[in-house]
Amino acid sequence: MSSKSRTGRARPGRPGAQQPGQAAGRPENAAAARERKATLAAAREAQRRTRRRRRITVRAGIAAAVAGIVAVLFVIFQNSSSSSAGAYPYQVGSPGAGQAAPGFTLAASTGGSISLSQFRGKTVLLFFQEGLTCQPCWDQITDLQKHAAQLTAAGIGQVVSVTSDPVAAITTKATDMGLTIPVLSDPGLAVSRQYQANSYGMMGASRDGHTFILVGPDGTIRWRADYGGPPKYTMFLPTTSLLADIKAGEHPSS
Repeated sequence: MSSKSRTGRARPGRPGAQQPGQAAGRPENAAAARERKATLAAAREAQRRTRRRRRITVRAGIAAAVAGIVAVLFVIFQNSSSSSAGAYPYQVGSPGAGQAAPGFTLAASTGGSISLSQFRGKTVLLFFQEGLTCQPCWDQITDLQKHAAQLTAAGIGQVVSVTSDPVAAITTKATDMGLTIPVLSDPGLAVSRQYQANSYGMMGASRDGHTFILVGPDGTIRWRADYGGPPKYTMFLPTTSLLADIKAGEHPSS
């Protein structure tokens, strides 16, 4: 019997027989696949663009942050270098710049006596300080000693401290602290009163405050700063700040 029915149609299920809608479905499936691929490609491209934008944004943020940090550090550096002078307020007593430095001869912790006149030809930094009752004052001498090279570079040939304590006591203190800067004894405050160094301290007129006086090679006062007076009664300042004040010149506190 023939494989075809009497109407001539192929029987269902035979090899090579076309299913209903199969031929029409193939183009539709292909188009859908192409559409899915295009959509996927567009999505991937959008993701890539998003990642690129994020990377650009992150890099820009990092660059801005770095620029900000550099700017802040620059400002800090500028402020520290230009404003270190004046960081510690002071007053300016008399005698001051342009006046002759009163001469003196006082017993020294280094032995014997020291006269101001023996330093003629050198720039001398006089440091009047409160004495044994003020440890920060002695720490100041230690700091000055540690910065000897910077002081020399600034043209200061000698540092001499003056206080009202007895020479035996200050000699013991200076020896215990390993100080080579001479500390002179002015027990009657005769020299201190000539310089009015006892007018700017926490102890009234009975002791010196924290006064620095720069005497030039010709014996003339070049610069003065009385740190020990109000409002802060400073009894210690870094030598670097002191040198900055000397370099900046006179700018007393109001």
